[in-house]
Amino acid sequence: MSKVVWLLVVALIVLHQDNWNWDDTRLMFGFVPVALMYHIGISLGAGFTWLLATRFCWPLDNSESGAPAAAGQGDRQ
Repeated sequence: MSKVVWLLVVALIVLHQDNWNWDDTRLMFGFVPVALMYHIGISLGAGFTWLLATRFCWPLDNSESGAPAAAGQGDRQ
């Protein structure tokens, strides 16, 4: 799953460079410029990518691995 998340991050980086939309004067839904709607889509895609990254690629909590919870507490008995 980590490779999928990295692939999505690279795709978002490439798609964020949208020089072709800036001269487009059409409106979506009658009031939203095309370039703004494109960036809304990019933002939703970034949010979904971050959701996948935190759900499937985030490291496990240190308390489950047996490591001390805070600095200096591992020395106490």
